[in-house]
Amino acid sequence: MCGRYAAGRSPEDLVGFFGVEKWEPTETLAPDWNVAPTKSVHVVLERPLKDARDRGPVRQLRSLRWGLVPSWAKSPEGAAKMINARAETVHEKPSFRSAFESRRCLIPADGYYEWVTGAAERELEEQGRRKRARKQPYFVTPVDGSVMAMAGLYEFWRDPTLPGDDPRAWWVTCSVITTEAEREPFASGGGLEGAPRSLAEIHPRMPLVLPAERWGEWLDPSTPGGVVRSLMTPPPAVSVRAYPVATAVSDVRRNGPELLTELEAPEEGTLF
Repeated sequence: MCGRYAAGRSPEDLVGFFGVEKWEPTETLAPDWNVAPTKSVHVVLERPLKDARDRGPVRQLRSLRWGLVPSWAKSPEGAAKMINARAETVHEKPSFRSAFESRRCLIPADGYYEWVTGAAERELEEQGRRKRARKQPYFVTPVDGSVMAMAGLYEFWRDPTLPGDDPRAWWVTCSVITTEAEREPFASGGGLEGAPRSLAEIHPRMPLVLPAERWGEWLDPSTPGGVVRSLMTPPPAVSVRAYPVATAVSDVRRNGPELLTELEAPEEGTLF
């Protein structure tokens, strides 16, 4: 799954990296090293501009809310549960089907966090004891230090309780597509004894990350569904590395680049 990630790049960096043609400085978001569900996030998408629809889709950098609200939803209350969409079923699930057809996006990230339950704590869980598992967080990031382009969907929802001219009447929300985690060894597991050797050893799911050569067809609203589905294969596991970070990231109130600092040893009380 993807329940937390880091987004520390500036809008200017993202505009150049993704070849964005249009973005509004008023939608600029500050760097966020602990992006959690329901927060506003930067996404890259393609759609016609309101004042130039005859031009066709334009690549834009937009600020959307993380947690998709289907257009037919009666309220936005379930948004926090719609932060992820499974690649295997996204094309057929009612909540995502329409967005998958023509409202696909890329969600830029420096990397994402995932938590591994320590061996001792996992054994206690299996024995049915009440001790809460203490989990070791890992940060998964591109080996080359580039931006991670997570595949996503976006949707529009109209709040029926507000008048049409109210700027809060329309919600634009998004979801990250996830896929089965890679079992092949990745570049580095952090160098610690007992550390996970693959993404699957950290968590059975992972965000679907798309390489640059697939961005054009993925973002194009007119790309046929069959072609879109063919794009949904993850890149080789050797393109990322994973390393342990402090459990401070587990607190959504904590933020800052120090959350990405690689640990040289497990935190006290946290086992691999």
